[in-house]
Amino acid sequence: MARADDSRYDTESIDPTELGVAWLRAQENHSGCPLFTDPYAQMFLDAAEERGWQLPPAHVMDRVRSIADYAASRTKWFDEFFIAAGANGIEQVVVLAPGLDARAWRLPWVDETVVYEIDQPEVLAFKAETLRAHDAQPGARYVQVAVDLQQDWPKALRDAGFDDTEPMALAAEGLLSYLPAEGRDLLFERIQELSVNGTRIAVESFGAGREQRTDVMQWLTEHGWEVTTTTAADLMDRYGRCGPDQPDETTPRTEFIDARLVC
Repeated sequence: MARADDSRYDTESIDPTELGVAWLRAQENHSGCPLFTDPYAQMFLDAAEERGWQLPPAHVMDRVRSIADYAASRTKWFDEFFIAAGANGIEQVVVLAPGLDARAWRLPWVDETVVYEIDQPEVLAFKAETLRAHDAQPGARYVQVAVDLQQDWPKALRDAGFDDTEPMALAAEGLLSYLPAEGRDLLFERIQELSVNGTRIAVESFGAGREQRTDVMQWLTEHGWEVTTTTAADLMDRYGRCGPDQPDETTPRTEFIDARLVC
Protein backbone atom coordinates (compact mmCIF):
# COMPACT_ATOMS: atom_id res chain seq x y z
CA MET A 1 0.00 0.00 0.00
CA ALA A 2 1.45 3.31 -1.08
CA ARG A 3 2.27 5.92 1.54
CA ALA A 4 3.14 9.59 1.37
CA ASP A 5 6.25 9.35 3.52
CA ASP A 6 8.79 6.84 4.82
CA SER A 7 7.31 6.45 8.29
CA ARG A 8 6.45 2.94 9.45
CA TYR A 9 3.10 1.92 10.82
CA ASP A 10 2.88 1.58 14.57
CA THR A 11 0.70 -0.96 16.35
CA GLU A 12 -1.79 1.39 18.00
CA SER A 13 -4.56 0.54 15.53
CA ILE A 14 -3.97 -3.21 15.75
CA ASP A 15 -6.15 -5.09 18.22
CA PRO A 16 -3.90 -6.48 21.00
CA THR A 17 -5.79 -9.75 20.60
CA GLU A 18 -4.30 -10.10 17.11
CA LEU A 19 -0.78 -9.84 18.50
CA GLY A 20 -1.71 -12.28 21.25
CA VAL A 21 -2.92 -14.82 18.68
CA ALA A 22 0.25 -14.26 16.63
CA TRP A 23 2.26 -14.99 19.79
CA LEU A 24 0.36 -18.26 20.23
CA ARG A 25 1.02 -19.24 16.61
CA ALA A 26 4.72 -18.47 17.05
CA GLN A 27 4.83 -20.64 20.17
CA GLU A 28 3.12 -23.49 18.32
CA ASN A 29 5.49 -23.14 15.38
CA HIS A 30 8.48 -23.55 17.73
CA SER A 31 6.97 -26.43 19.71
CA GLY A 32 8.22 -30.00 19.51
CA CYS A 33 5.22 -31.32 17.56
CA PRO A 34 3.36 -28.39 15.96
CA LEU A 35 -0.04 -28.80 14.33
CA PHE A 36 0.98 -26.30 11.64
CA THR A 37 3.95 -24.31 10.38
CA ASP A 38 3.91 -20.52 10.67
CA PRO A 39 7.31 -18.81 10.53
CA TYR A 40 5.62 -15.48 9.81
CA ALA A 41 4.02 -15.05 13.23
CA GLN A 42 7.40 -14.31 14.80
CA MET A 43 8.09 -11.74 12.09
CA PHE A 44 4.97 -9.83 13.09
CA LEU A 45 5.91 -9.97 16.78
CA ASP A 46 9.44 -8.73 16.08
CA ALA A 47 8.09 -5.90 13.94
CA ALA A 48 5.61 -4.95 16.66
CA GLU A 49 8.35 -4.93 19.30
CA GLU A 50 10.41 -2.59 17.12
CA ARG A 51 7.44 -0.22 17.24
CA GLY A 52 7.16 -0.37 21.02
CA TRP A 53 4.81 -3.30 21.62
CA GLN A 54 5.48 -5.40 24.71
CA LEU A 55 4.05 -8.64 26.00
CA PRO A 56 1.18 -8.08 28.44
CA PRO A 57 1.68 -8.66 32.19
CA ALA A 58 2.29 -12.20 33.43
CA HIS A 59 -1.28 -12.75 34.64
CA VAL A 60 -2.60 -11.84 31.19
CA MET A 61 -0.11 -14.14 29.48
CA ASP A 62 -1.20 -16.97 31.75
CA ARG A 63 -4.73 -16.60 30.37
CA VAL A 64 -3.39 -16.49 26.83
CA ARG A 65 -1.38 -19.67 27.38
CA SER A 66 -4.46 -21.41 28.78
CA ILE A 67 -6.11 -21.35 25.33
CA ALA A 68 -2.97 -22.35 23.39
CA ASP A 69 -4.27 -25.83 22.52
CA TYR A 70 -7.62 -24.42 21.45
CA ALA A 71 -5.97 -21.78 19.27
CA ALA A 72 -3.68 -24.35 17.64
CA SER A 73 -6.61 -26.68 16.93
CA ARG A 74 -8.64 -23.82 15.48
CA THR A 75 -5.82 -22.80 13.16
CA LYS A 76 -5.34 -26.38 12.00
CA TRP A 77 -9.07 -26.76 11.27
CA PHE A 78 -9.24 -23.64 9.10
CA ASP A 79 -6.03 -24.66 7.31
CA GLU A 80 -7.59 -28.02 6.46
CA PHE A 81 -10.77 -26.30 5.29
CA PHE A 82 -8.86 -24.24 2.71
CA ILE A 83 -6.75 -27.17 1.56
CA ALA A 84 -9.87 -29.30 1.05
CA ALA A 85 -11.61 -26.48 -0.83
CA GLY A 86 -8.66 -26.19 -3.20
CA ALA A 87 -8.60 -29.95 -3.74
CA ASN A 88 -12.25 -29.66 -4.77
CA GLY A 89 -11.50 -27.07 -7.44
CA ILE A 90 -12.28 -23.79 -5.65
CA GLU A 91 -9.84 -21.11 -6.74
CA GLN A 92 -11.28 -18.03 -5.00
CA VAL A 93 -10.54 -17.63 -1.30
CA VAL A 94 -11.97 -14.89 0.92
CA VAL A 95 -10.72 -14.37 4.47
CA LEU A 96 -12.75 -12.01 6.65
CA ALA A 97 -10.76 -10.09 9.28
CA PRO A 98 -7.66 -12.33 9.08
CA GLY A 99 -5.64 -10.09 11.39
CA LEU A 100 -2.01 -11.21 11.39
CA ASP A 101 -2.60 -14.68 10.02
CA ALA A 102 -0.46 -15.46 6.95
CA ARG A 103 -2.30 -18.30 5.22
CA ALA A 104 -1.75 -16.73 1.81
CA TRP A 105 1.97 -17.29 2.43
CA ARG A 106 2.14 -20.50 4.41
CA LEU A 107 -0.46 -22.86 2.87
CA PRO A 108 0.14 -25.05 -0.24
CA TRP A 109 -2.27 -23.34 -2.60
CA VAL A 110 -3.46 -24.84 -5.88
CA ASP A 111 -2.30 -23.02 -9.01
CA GLU A 112 -4.51 -20.09 -10.07
CA THR A 113 -5.80 -19.56 -6.53
CA VAL A 114 -6.57 -15.96 -5.57
CA VAL A 115 -6.68 -15.06 -1.87
CA TYR A 116 -8.65 -11.95 -0.91
CA GLU A 117 -8.10 -10.64 2.61
CA ILE A 118 -10.63 -8.16 3.95
CA ASP A 119 -9.54 -6.15 6.99
CA GLN A 120 -8.83 -2.70 8.36
CA PRO A 121 -6.36 -0.74 6.19
CA GLU A 122 -3.88 -0.32 9.05
CA VAL A 123 -3.77 -4.06 9.78
CA LEU A 124 -3.21 -5.00 6.14
CA ALA A 125 -0.57 -2.28 5.77
CA PHE A 126 1.37 -3.51 8.83
CA LYS A 127 1.21 -7.08 7.56
CA ALA A 128 2.32 -6.15 4.04
CA GLU A 129 5.17 -3.97 5.27
CA THR A 130 6.47 -6.66 7.61
CA LEU A 131 6.38 -9.44 5.03
CA ARG A 132 7.88 -7.20 2.36
CA ALA A 133 10.80 -6.43 4.70
CA HIS A 134 11.52 -10.17 4.83
CA ASP A 135 11.02 -10.61 1.08
CA ALA A 136 8.26 -13.13 1.82
CA GLN A 137 6.26 -14.17 -1.22
CA PRO A 138 2.68 -15.50 -1.09
CA GLY A 139 1.91 -18.95 -2.43
CA ALA A 140 -1.14 -17.66 -4.31
CA ARG A 141 -2.16 -14.42 -5.96
CA TYR A 142 -2.81 -12.19 -2.99
CA VAL A 143 -5.25 -9.25 -3.01
CA GLN A 144 -5.78 -6.87 -0.12
CA VAL A 145 -9.29 -5.45 0.33
CA ALA A 146 -8.81 -2.66 2.83
CA VAL A 147 -12.29 -1.93 4.13
CA ASP A 148 -14.15 -2.09 7.42
CA LEU A 149 -16.60 -5.00 7.50
CA GLN A 150 -19.30 -2.58 8.65
CA GLN A 151 -19.02 -0.89 5.25
CA ASP A 152 -20.01 -2.28 1.84
CA TRP A 153 -17.28 -4.89 1.69
CA PRO A 154 -18.99 -7.01 -1.03
CA LYS A 155 -18.69 -4.05 -3.41
CA ALA A 156 -15.06 -3.53 -2.41
CA LEU A 157 -14.42 -7.23 -2.96
CA ARG A 158 -15.95 -7.18 -6.43
CA ASP A 159 -14.05 -4.00 -7.27
CA ALA A 160 -10.84 -5.85 -6.31
CA GLY A 161 -11.55 -8.51 -8.95
CA PHE A 162 -13.70 -11.08 -7.15
CA ASP A 163 -15.96 -13.02 -9.54
CA ASP A 164 -19.34 -13.65 -7.92
CA THR A 165 -20.29 -16.10 -10.69
CA GLU A 166 -17.69 -18.58 -9.43
CA PRO A 167 -17.64 -20.47 -6.11
CA MET A 168 -15.46 -19.33 -3.24
CA ALA A 169 -14.08 -20.66 0.02
CA LEU A 170 -14.73 -18.09 2.75
CA ALA A 171 -13.60 -18.13 6.38
CA ALA A 172 -14.80 -16.17 9.40
CA GLU A 173 -12.35 -17.07 12.18
CA GLY A 174 -12.70 -15.28 15.51
CA LEU A 175 -15.11 -12.76 14.01
CA LEU A 176 -18.64 -13.49 15.18
CA SER A 177 -17.89 -12.65 18.80
CA TYR A 178 -17.31 -9.02 17.77
CA LEU A 179 -20.67 -8.71 15.98
CA PRO A 180 -24.07 -7.90 17.49
CA ALA A 181 -26.98 -10.06 16.38
CA GLU A 182 -27.99 -7.68 13.60
CA GLY A 183 -24.39 -7.45 12.42
CA ARG A 184 -24.16 -11.23 12.27
CA ASP A 185 -27.36 -11.42 10.22
CA LEU A 186 -26.05 -8.81 7.78
CA LEU A 187 -22.77 -10.69 7.48
CA PHE A 188 -24.49 -13.89 6.38
CA GLU A 189 -26.84 -12.01 4.08
CA ARG A 190 -23.82 -10.53 2.33
CA ILE A 191 -22.09 -13.90 2.15
CA GLN A 192 -25.26 -15.33 0.59
CA GLU A 193 -25.28 -12.50 -1.94
CA LEU A 194 -21.75 -13.41 -3.06
CA SER A 195 -22.27 -17.17 -3.12
CA VAL A 196 -23.07 -19.56 -5.94
CA ASN A 197 -23.66 -23.28 -5.91
CA GLY A 198 -20.57 -25.06 -4.58
CA THR A 199 -19.38 -22.20 -2.39
CA ARG A 200 -17.98 -23.35 0.96
CA ILE A 201 -17.72 -21.35 4.17
CA ALA A 202 -16.02 -22.06 7.49
CA VAL A 203 -17.21 -20.27 10.61
CA GLU A 204 -16.10 -20.26 14.23
CA SER A 205 -19.38 -19.74 16.05
CA PHE A 206 -19.33 -18.02 19.42
CA GLY A 207 -21.97 -17.41 22.06
CA ALA A 208 -22.62 -17.57 25.78
CA GLY A 209 -25.11 -20.37 25.20
CA ARG A 210 -26.22 -22.68 22.44
CA GLU A 211 -28.76 -20.23 21.04
CA GLN A 212 -26.34 -18.34 18.83
CA ARG A 213 -24.79 -21.49 17.43
CA THR A 214 -28.22 -22.89 16.63
CA ASP A 215 -29.15 -19.61 14.92
CA VAL A 216 -26.14 -19.83 12.62
CA MET A 217 -26.82 -23.42 11.66
CA GLN A 218 -30.53 -22.76 11.23
CA TRP A 219 -29.96 -19.69 9.09
CA LEU A 220 -27.58 -21.53 6.78
CA THR A 221 -29.80 -24.58 6.49
CA GLU A 222 -32.83 -22.44 5.65
CA HIS A 223 -30.87 -20.69 2.91
CA GLY A 224 -29.74 -23.79 1.04
CA TRP A 225 -26.52 -24.72 2.81
CA GLU A 226 -25.46 -28.23 3.73
CA VAL A 227 -23.98 -27.87 7.21
CA THR A 228 -21.65 -29.95 9.37
CA THR A 229 -20.50 -28.93 12.85
CA THR A 230 -17.74 -29.85 15.27
CA THR A 231 -17.52 -28.74 18.89
CA ALA A 232 -14.30 -27.24 20.18
CA ALA A 233 -13.83 -30.14 22.59
CA ASP A 234 -14.23 -32.72 19.81
CA LEU A 235 -11.86 -30.78 17.58
CA MET A 236 -9.18 -30.61 20.25
CA ASP A 237 -9.61 -34.31 20.93
CA ARG A 238 -9.20 -35.01 17.21
CA TYR A 239 -5.85 -33.24 17.19
CA GLY A 240 -4.66 -34.72 20.47
CA ARG A 241 -4.91 -31.42 22.33
CA CYS A 242 -7.60 -32.26 24.88
CA GLY A 243 -6.11 -34.37 27.63
CA PRO A 244 -8.11 -35.90 30.50
CA ASP A 245 -6.54 -33.53 33.02
CA GLN A 246 -7.35 -30.39 31.05
CA PRO A 247 -9.90 -28.23 32.91
CA ASP A 248 -13.16 -27.62 31.08
CA GLU A 249 -12.91 -23.85 31.53
CA THR A 250 -9.93 -23.69 29.16
CA THR A 251 -12.08 -24.99 26.28
CA PRO A 252 -14.25 -22.22 24.79
CA ARG A 253 -17.92 -23.02 24.18
CA THR A 254 -17.65 -22.74 20.43
CA GLU A 255 -18.54 -24.78 17.39
CA PHE A 256 -16.85 -24.96 14.02
CA ILE A 257 -19.25 -24.87 11.09
CA ASP A 258 -18.37 -26.09 7.61
CA ALA A 259 -21.12 -25.35 5.10
CA ARG A 260 -21.55 -25.84 1.34
CA LEU A 261 -24.20 -24.12 -0.76
CA VAL A 262 -26.13 -26.83 -2.56
CA CYS A 263 -29.12 -25.02 -4.06
